[in-house]
Amino acid sequence: MAESGPDTCLERILALSGDERWSIDAAHAIKGVTAYAVRSFDGYTLLFSIPLIVRRPLLSEIPLDIRGAAGAVALCIEHIKQRAAYDEGLGPLVGRGTRFPHQYASFTEPYTLVASPAALASDLWHAGNRNFADGAGIHLLVSGAVPCPPGLSPQDISRVTEAAARLCDTITAYIVSLPVRRLEAAWITTLDQQVLRETLPSRGLVSFIGDGARLARHCTQYRCFFRTAGPKEGVSIPFACPQELAPLELELAASNRTVTGLGIRKGEVFAVAGSNAQGKSTFLDGIIAGVDDHAAGDGRELVVTVRGLCTAEAAACQLAGADVSMFFSALPPGMEGTARSAYGMGSGSMTMAHQVQAAIVRGAPILIIDEDRAAPNLLVRSCLQTGEITPLSEILARDRGKMGETALVFAACAMDTLVAQADRIMVLDRHEASAIDREVFRHQVAESLGKMARDLE
Repeated sequence: MAESGPDTCLERILALSGDERWSIDAAHAIKGVTAYAVRSFDGYTLLFSIPLIVRRPLLSEIPLDIRGAAGAVALCIEHIKQRAAYDEGLGPLVGRGTRFPHQYASFTEPYTLVASPAALASDLWHAGNRNFADGAGIHLLVSGAVPCPPGLSPQDISRVTEAAARLCDTITAYIVSLPVRRLEAAWITTLDQQVLRETLPSRGLVSFIGDGARLARHCTQYRCFFRTAGPKEGVSIPFACPQELAPLELELAASNRTVTGLGIRKGEVFAVAGSNAQGKSTFLDGIIAGVDDHAAGDGRELVVTVRGLCTAEAAACQLAGADVSMFFSALPPGMEGTARSAYGMGSGSMTMAHQVQAAIVRGAPILIIDEDRAAPNLLVRSCLQTGEITPLSEILARDRGKMGETALVFAACAMDTLVAQADRIMVLDRHEASAIDREVFRHQVAESLGKMARDLE
């Protein structure tokens, strides 16, 4: 009985009949994947996962474009998480009664992503392929942990089954009681982002950063990547597009709201400049995160970027037929092949050259480069560099056509000659944005270089 105990628990849970409001989602119960019951390593806890369907006709209640439904599902999940700490019926979500409940904190970790083209934080409970709404209702993949002695008796199995049934009842009650106005607002927030992303190209844009966006992030144990991290606690400076950068005014299709902000244009070179630790990398991270849809309160709901974005950074990497001819006319010692088909362990600059060129060749709509993670010798020229290498600043100055239709957005502090080639220059100081005219900046650079030359004489 002990060995077959968890299997018996799972069979009993999957056999739960529910009521008119909920049932086990048998069509999506894949044993060992979406439906399982297993012991913890210490043998005193039973971990389980069950697919649940709540028969709330969400698609009928909110007759909007179904693409925004993920926002409403995400709201349902977060609404339940917020109540798990004090509602006994939701006890399994926080491992209540188990020997080490902190081990199950990820079950209720907040999550402000609604949808993403990448499988980000797939171990956390959030809207997605397993948690969605359709004509049958709201489908949820529910995980939990309950106390379970090493020797499972029939009474223990009954207690586990009852706990699972109570969990389903409680989750359903919370979802059914959610006001439709809140669900509709979450739906519209998501739909606004999706429709705006689709229409950016027709506006000649690849990204939009709305005024009021809060891009600074706060990472946790379970959300330690900037795209999944929540809003920064404490001071967080909202973005405001400087007038010199020609703020755009856009109408959001789903909410009919008019918003203002910065638009990154197709094919332009946009510099994010400023001193150290002033928010440049945070700004770039925000643009990258714009390919995801965010829930209200995340801070990035008004940051929308087209899909297909690429980044380039320095990292030694094995190359196999890499084309670096945009930057290199000849290969350095140790590499084999030609500049159009390089083989061997590439340096940071050569690997980055390949990344940049590959992004342009495949027509990436936007390329992101951060000075902090880049190869300086690929961006600006040194007096020691040979003529076999053409840095990015010189390509932009003399042969901009090599960039194709790819927009380049880069952050820089010490790359003045690269910044001078940008079409528009935004300056961040203490995370607040201003702008500087390109011709004014070029004059400043010329004066700075002249002073440096005089100092060296």
